[in-house]
Amino acid sequence: MTPTPATERELDRIRAVAHLLYAASKPLRILRTLAWPPEVKEAFLAGGARSLPQVSYPPFDPTRSIEAVREARRLIVPVTTIDLWLDRQATAIEVGARMLAAAGTVGFFEHGRQLYGEPTAPLRYVPLTPIDLAQSIRDTIDQLEHIDIGIAPPAHFGAAEVAAQIEVAVQAHFGAAAPAVQLVDRLSANALATARTISIRSDARFTDRDLTQLLHHEAYVHVATSLNGKSQTDLPILAAAHPGTTRTQEGLAVFAEVISGSVELDRLQRLSDRVFAIQMAIEGADFVEVYGYFLGRIGDPDQAFENARRVFRGGVMTGGAPFTKDLVYLLGLLQVNNFIRASFAAGRADCLGLLFCGKLDIFDIPALCELYTLGLCRPPRYLPPWISDPRHLLAMLTFSLFTNRIDLEPVVAVTRRLLDSAPVVRLPGPTSDK
Repeated sequence: MTPTPATERELDRIRAVAHLLYAASKPLRILRTLAWPPEVKEAFLAGGARSLPQVSYPPFDPTRSIEAVREARRLIVPVTTIDLWLDRQATAIEVGARMLAAAGTVGFFEHGRQLYGEPTAPLRYVPLTPIDLAQSIRDTIDQLEHIDIGIAPPAHFGAAEVAAQIEVAVQAHFGAAAPAVQLVDRLSANALATARTISIRSDARFTDRDLTQLLHHEAYVHVATSLNGKSQTDLPILAAAHPGTTRTQEGLAVFAEVISGSVELDRLQRLSDRVFAIQMAIEGADFVEVYGYFLGRIGDPDQAFENARRVFRGGVMTGGAPFTKDLVYLLGLLQVNNFIRASFAAGRADCLGLLFCGKLDIFDIPALCELYTLGLCRPPRYLPPWISDPRHLLAMLTFSLFTNRIDLEPVVAVTRRLLDSAPVVRLPGPTSDK
């Protein structure tokens, strides 16, 4: 069908808004702006971890982003599915700009909670909260304490070995577009990924499943959505990793760990600990208190500092106003899991591939379906293995669709009575002495 002049004008309008919003998002380098210099940790630990860190942030002028958003909004009529999507992008970008401008103040937290959520805020349509999930994880792990299952498995592998294997895997998956894999001396996490580079901290150690986890989380999700977004020439906003997309992007990445079988209880425990730490800070705990909480959980001063830094970067060291971004791992996992299961149950598994066409939020999918039919949204070129070959995913969803309808509480009660007098057995595991 040949587009009419009116249709062409409408497509041009959508393109124009998408380009304006992309320009508005460009100055938003959230983690880079909020980064702490290494000397802060060195001084804190050298001082016996008793004094609050002294951190300042470079001034951020939100004017460029806010003006570009205002220009985009002049072209947005927020009544159609596509325009409502554009309006949500505009709001997230503007709030993100104002958040960065308020770094180091209570205003930073007020803007951040709009973007990333709060531990006690329920999900849409589901009366559950991130702290509910965190508590469930903790309770389950506590129930398993009497079983020697190695919740925190030993880290056997060095960074160089892991980097070499990841490089082979990304070359096979992405071909000429594969990101470079590099070892770096300073990194806040064990690994971080962009469209061009996967960086691995040179002194990091990894467990037997970390390689698979890194591949699925960093490469097959974060790198893939970055590259797919960069190919969206009509909708460059899909290449922008602005705060409005963080929850779904990290949720997809953690879901990838789950579906690939690479997630571990220790990983879930660390994610839940971050949720509790954020709530502590909201309730008034300062940096030293949150550091002490993490130190008690993991016993490693260096990592305890890094965990506490994640909570307080951009916020107020005396408590009450943290950075809530680390909620998105569990909150995003809940939302992504619910969306994938519900889409399948609704007979709309066709939408799942669109989750990877760029940086997006789950609630963007209806608009992206329309944009795809209009020829503005390109299909994703790079997909994780569990989407490009969805046989395992679809089989799992088919089975879970029925089992999720079963009320487990009566079964648990019967099983407890059944095993109440049975002694705990300790079978030899793969690492046990034989």
